[in-house]
Amino acid sequence: MAQKDPGLAGTLRHFFKRKNRDIHAVKNVSFTVEPGEFVGFLGPNGAGKTTTLKMLTGLIHPSGGSVKVLGHNPFDRRHDFLRQVTLVMGQKQQLIWDLPAMDSLRVNAAIYDVPEPEFRARVDELSKMLSITTQLTQPVRKLSLGERMKAELIAALIHRPALLFLDEPTIGLDVNAQDSVRSFLKTYNQTTGATVILTSHYMGDITALCKRVLLIHQGGLMYDGSLSGILERFAPYREVRVETAEPRTAEELSGFGEIEEHDGRVARLLVRREVMTDSVQRMLATLSVTDLTVGEPAIDRIIAKLFAAGSVTPVAEPDPAAATTGAVT
Repeated sequence: MAQKDPGLAGTLRHFFKRKNRDIHAVKNVSFTVEPGEFVGFLGPNGAGKTTTLKMLTGLIHPSGGSVKVLGHNPFDRRHDFLRQVTLVMGQKQQLIWDLPAMDSLRVNAAIYDVPEPEFRARVDELSKMLSITTQLTQPVRKLSLGERMKAELIAALIHRPALLFLDEPTIGLDVNAQDSVRSFLKTYNQTTGATVILTSHYMGDITALCKRVLLIHQGGLMYDGSLSGILERFAPYREVRVETAEPRTAEELSGFGEIEEHDGRVARLLVRREVMTDSVQRMLATLSVTDLTVGEPAIDRIIAKLFAAGSVTPVAEPDPAAATTGAVT
């Protein structure tokens, strides 16, 4: 990566003597995805998610290790590989802005050699699933953001790929549009058996769609397993919501656990599992409790804590030669 100092002098030095530094966007990430899985790929900004997706789709070549997707080396960009995959990026678009969405769909069908009868059948099926049948004849610029994303999904699925890479597909959408896209993706995965790898900053996407998640941080894989397993491995505590008859100070509550929220008579605490019984008994004995509930902490808060800490031991120590291994379907 080229580095340039600020100002005119920095620009001139950069022009005549460029300085570079190496940045390891992804380090020793190794995983396998089975056919039909719906996998969430999570990480903070700059963690290496998009870089990994670009390696899996063949847009960039890894500097080390190997990548296998559908039995192919993605960077070869072979026709029979490209016909089986699709990449949807919520911040990018492939539809032609001033033309009706249907025109862009026809272009995609021609690129993938989809016969006209199949094209019409697939557009009819997908548009009904997404409730966007009449809007496809309107110019893309006149569609709402949610309608454009639905049209983008149809364009990406017109060749019926076996593998979907989805990068922030619901970004910027309102709640109703997010729910509609999630419902469609879940149904599509179940009815077609397509494999889906999803990156998203919206935990609603992940909890609604993914049974398995991969957590990546600073280019390394932190976790590979079930969504519920994150709590078991990384959250050695439970959440206690307690309401008292009289307002209590933070100092009075601090001896029972880590205070997450506190508003006079109501508090939410994180209590370590091994001392849960003792803490609850002491609360009931000393705080004049009027209501108390115990549950699991929210997944999104756990993941936020993990990324904020940035000190969790990676899930494994793979072979250093394997920069990224993606054996998908």
